Amino acid sequence: MTSKEEKPPLTPETTFCPNFDCPARGQVGEGNIGVHSQKDRRYICRKCEVSFSATTGTLFYRLRKGADLITLVVKLLSHGCPIQAIVFAFGLDERTVRNWFEKSGQHSQAVHEHLVERPRPLGQVQCDELRIKLQGAIIWMGMAIMVQNRLWLGGEISASRDSELIDSLITRVKRCASALGGALLFCVDGLPSYPKAIWKVFREKEPRDEPGRCRMVEWRDILIAQVIKQYENNRVIGVRREIYQGTQEAVAEVIKQTQGKGDINTAFIERINGTFRSCLYSLARRTRSLAKQSKTLQSGMYLVGCVYNFCTEHKSLRLPGLTGGHKWLERTPAMASGITDHCWTVDELLSFKVPPPKWTPTMPRGRPTKALKAKIARWRQ
Repeated sequence: MTSKEEKPPLTPETTFCPNFDCPARGQVGEGNIGVHSQKDRRYICRKCEVSFSATTGTLFYRLRKGADLITLVVKLLSHGCPIQAIVFAFGLDERTVRNWFEKSGQHSQAVHEHLVERPRPLGQVQCDELRIKLQGAIIWMGMAIMVQNRLWLGGEISASRDSELIDSLITRVKRCASALGGALLFCVDGLPSYPKAIWKVFREKEPRDEPGRCRMVEWRDILIAQVIKQYENNRVIGVRREIYQGTQEAVAEVIKQTQGKGDINTAFIERINGTFRSCLYSLARRTRSLAKQSKTLQSGMYLVGCVYNFCTEHKSLRLPGLTGGHKWLERTPAMASGITDHCWTVDELLSFKVPPPKWTPTMPRGRPTKALKAKIARWRQ
């Protein structure tokens, strides 16, 4: 969109109110949204009488550069282009590019938490950690992937490879898992924190009628398998596979359903680790573009992860073509998981608006004033 004539018309039918004090916030198709100014591209909510920009809730909100330039820069950042190269090529200020990088990562994290972190049958999940160099420090990044659909489930960053990092990672995996999804297999490395974190996180309170503390009940059909590498002089000399929880028949059945064939492995999470190292310039093993802060690494991780989930077609997920003469129907991990029905563009990812949580009225203290009564009456109309 380089000119005003090329901008699409406003669509109040598919827009929701972002005002947190509005009782109709986040609701689409209620008839409360109207066009406030076509020239300034602003909507207005008839419930709360507050106007807002068409870019509110997107990456482009209050950014002065064109959306085409911002999208192009974010594409380059999500595929490993260093910030210094973008500054040299486009003549931008380094602080501007870093600001776009961090904002795009924060927006991608909100999209990920809204669309990906929903209960669904996961089947097999693989987890691993990456050791990353910062300027003057070492940091650890833990990530998880759903094997069957290659869906990246999220990641956590910590200053040390401890139980706190693993607990946060497994907690994020639980938000994506469904208790009614059948057996759930975890394939991890030999870190002892994984089984403890899985036992701690994947349990629920048992309801009881009597007063007192509820008993914690573990999820059924939780399987844990470990791939333990044996080292000598910093070289891998052997690999030992162990089943920490569950039976060998149950683990083999889940592996057959999720990856078709093979043994206990962590190959899928190691492949996506390589993808992140190639697409995020600060993760390269030998680079001059080290990250300075962990929040910059957090932003880059979610930007690359969302581009991988929604905007990148995976060759192993394609289906034989049935209509239109196509030999293959390409799919992204989000398409294979049923989150979306098409491959997103980066502009579509950056323009996606995450709806706010549903409005709940608060209980006012004391006798309501006349102004509050009039406001409630307007809301109920």
